[in-house]
Amino acid sequence: MVIAVMVAMLAFGLAWATRGSEEKIEEPVMQSEDNPVIRLKTSMGDIDIELYPEKAPITVANFLTYVNEGYFDGTIFHRVIVNFMIQGGGFTEDFQKKETHDPIQNEADNGLKNMRGTIAMARTNDPHSATAQFFINHKDNAFLNFTAKNASGWGYAVFGQVIAGMDVVDAIATTKTGAKAPFPQDVPQTTIVIQKAMLIEE
Repeated sequence: MVIAVMVAMLAFGLAWATRGSEEKIEEPVMQSEDNPVIRLKTSMGDIDIELYPEKAPITVANFLTYVNEGYFDGTIFHRVIVNFMIQGGGFTEDFQKKETHDPIQNEADNGLKNMRGTIAMARTNDPHSATAQFFINHKDNAFLNFTAKNASGWGYAVFGQVIAGMDVVDAIATTKTGAKAPFPQDVPQTTIVIQKAMLIEE
């Protein structure tokens, strides 16, 4: 009987320990008060993202340029894959692709990893082709990390972390998807709009 109670208490303790670690993953503590924080006001709720200019200066400056220009306002999350990522920042609600600034240098070799809740730049097969589109990792995606400075090893540049609103990311990631407009799959069947992207802390 005593052993059974001890086992039950241990299981309960482990459950709480696990729950605590999950909560830290859900809403991480801000790394530095000096880092800029962007709020994405979406049609499904707000997502606050701390940016890391010391680790990814080119990428953060590029992202902030688009934010300050209002570029992301009225764009959509056009590619959503549960247990992978949510991608947006390039298309309007009627699936018109927006014009961008020139591509930027890939900073995926900055030591930051594509962990759950991190934000990274989307790109083509060219490692240095990122412009405005970004994605938020729905889970740890180690295969997206930098391994070498070659075509197959550059990876995808992480430049920030969700610090509030992972429940919104989860809701977006688990929304029903399928074919829509020019895309054959992975498009939310209910349009998810970035209503406004704004700087809330710097």
